[in-house]
Amino acid sequence: MSQAPDDRFHPCLLTREPAERPQTLDEYRSEGGYQALEEVMRAHRPEWILDRVDDSGLRGRGGASFPTGRKWRIAAAQPTGEKHVVANGGEHEPGSDKDKHLVRYYPHKVLEGLVLAGYATGAHTGWLYLIEDMAPQLEAARAAIAEMEARGYLGRDVLGTGFSFEIRVHEAPPTYVAGEETAALDSIEGGPGKPREKPPYPGQHGIGGRPTTVNNVETLAHVPNLLRHGAEWYRSQGTEHSRGTMLFTLPSGVRRPGVCEAPFGTTYRELLERQGGGLEPGRELRALLPALSCGFLRAEDLDVQICHEALRELGTSPGCGGIHLVFADEDPVAKVCEIAAFFAREQCGQCPPCRMVTSQLAHVLGQVAAGQPGDFAAHLAKVAEFGRGKGRCSLIAMATAPVLSGVEVFRDDFVARAGG
Repeated sequence: MSQAPDDRFHPCLLTREPAERPQTLDEYRSEGGYQALEEVMRAHRPEWILDRVDDSGLRGRGGASFPTGRKWRIAAAQPTGEKHVVANGGEHEPGSDKDKHLVRYYPHKVLEGLVLAGYATGAHTGWLYLIEDMAPQLEAARAAIAEMEARGYLGRDVLGTGFSFEIRVHEAPPTYVAGEETAALDSIEGGPGKPREKPPYPGQHGIGGRPTTVNNVETLAHVPNLLRHGAEWYRSQGTEHSRGTMLFTLPSGVRRPGVCEAPFGTTYRELLERQGGGLEPGRELRALLPALSCGFLRAEDLDVQICHEALRELGTSPGCGGIHLVFADEDPVAKVCEIAAFFAREQCGQCPPCRMVTSQLAHVLGQVAAGQPGDFAAHLAKVAEFGRGKGRCSLIAMATAPVLSGVEVFRDDFVARAGG
């Protein structure tokens, strides 16, 4: 359940209060929803949107943090014709629930952003890409789309402007890699949902060979507020290189777990204490993992600002905001082994380097956990270096980041387990 936000995070919020059911179209409109779409469609050309998204500094919230305006311009620059936009809600990373939360309780925020992305890039077909086991999200999304169609926000003549746009819901397979952007295109086309080689990039050659823009659902949910209040307003929140707010999923171990929102520049200590209510009684924090595919932070690093530039200096990133905590009474070696096993299990099997790297990481860590002596750190580093830059997607890098940093942060534990 989402927690009531700290007042200082107002007004750039995607989630305003604990939610119990999906927000209806009328409820969304009562707080300014669809105002951006109505104004843009009647008074502005696509270039107006592109300029403001560029100026806002909005970056992708799926983990890669690619500049949204730059991505949109790739597809917008392609010759006119059939184009697509995709709201990627294929969230299947353990510990992350923010996309599921948005689609279930605030579907209109995502869908308005999707229509605006379509108008800006010249697309007339939008896809809401969800995992087939997301029953509440699928139900909420389809109900919201029906409301939009009934009120003229979708169809052949959106709001009487002559612009046509439809939204289709796609149910993807329940695999981790199916959430990667080219895997989403593969699934929509009827494939197994596996990553494709790049280039060509989706903005040039996507669904059916047509230009396709793929954004995380949280990214799109930011767009209506951004356009309604202006790029300068959006840039006023966050840091110089990380603008706006971000959704986080706080895990068990804090008093108020669940999805919350904070501006970039907030520290992890503030996030845990202000939004999470602090740690549960008797818990002592040893380390924090910003997301499963990132590097660990030591407890003494909790006062670092949550932003790309500050976290990069510590060898990690905000990721998708699905936070994991390691407490003093837990076995960190087992935790790192679990992460490695997850990536070894979830790799799709297409790329030999990925199969080798993920299986070797899990194998070497398994030997350490079993108490077998050896220079495990050097072996892990060699495996990671072999896989650098290889594979059709970034899974190798995502798998190696928590393993290498985990071995460093918990070095004494690993050395002791491996026989000293």
